[in-house]
Amino acid sequence: MTELPKGDNSLITLLFDKLLKWLVKLANTSPGLFFAALGGLLALIVFFIIAYIWVIRQLLKLNKKMFRKIENKRGKSVSLQFIQAMVTLGLLIVLVVIPLGGDQIAQSLLGSTAVVAAIVGFAAQGVIKDMCAGLLISIYKPFDVGDRVEFEDGTAGIVEALTLRHVKIITLDTVRAIIPNDKANTMKVINYSNGDIPRSMILKFPVSYDTDPEEAKRVIFETVCASPNTLNVLFDPENPVNMYSRAVYFNELADSALIMAVTVYYSVAHPSEKIRDEINTAVFNALKDNNIEIPYTYINVVNAQ
Repeated sequence: MTELPKGDNSLITLLFDKLLKWLVKLANTSPGLFFAALGGLLALIVFFIIAYIWVIRQLLKLNKKMFRKIENKRGKSVSLQFIQAMVTLGLLIVLVVIPLGGDQIAQSLLGSTAVVAAIVGFAAQGVIKDMCAGLLISIYKPFDVGDRVEFEDGTAGIVEALTLRHVKIITLDTVRAIIPNDKANTMKVINYSNGDIPRSMILKFPVSYDTDPEEAKRVIFETVCASPNTLNVLFDPENPVNMYSRAVYFNELADSALIMAVTVYYSVAHPSEKIRDEINTAVFNALKDNNIEIPYTYINVVNAQ
């Protein structure tokens, strides 16, 4: 039985040494047979490399397909995406680095494993921090794929993906923002889609001083309740504490207008800009239809004669 050389646990290295010795012996005894064997060996090596690469690609595709099926059943999740990235990295290490004797290569180039560890540890500080932060994000889930978020630095948009190194955000103007996991994990983040708690916004509408405040509140609130995308409801005497039915207030006496404020409640599934546009347009038209004046500032220029 042939024993592995001490300190060498690479099967590929052992086979290569034995093959090299066999070729040298063959070259000395039979040059013609040597060139024939060398050509066949090179063809076999090329075939093996191509086949090995094909196997690796198929395994990576299978890994991607498997996680895609899980996503189709359970929905997209930062946890699944991070686990998929870790599995892919593990496959590459097992199928590429270890068979090629990665530790022997590193030792021969840099002298010792201690030097390798020091250099890799220093150079990969950012990578390790991002991977650890990504793991924490995938576990505690301050946000998930598809959530609408806003980070402390002002970056706002929809979470597209979580990788080993960064979080991908699609901003409101369809630009992809890349935030390192370490920063995404340490920055304050506002998640507008977290849980099923309805969102709300306050919109203000000016009406003239000649307007009956109660009439203005009625028109505004009925318009808001009529929207199919809001959760506001008309007042129900049997449920007087329903917060969705008490949402319009006489908010302010401005210089040239009475300011009415309405709290609009809506589902997290609706973008805030869509709700703002819909309600502003509907209330504007409703006030005009009910002959309620919307005051505005204008300048009357008088030419002195």
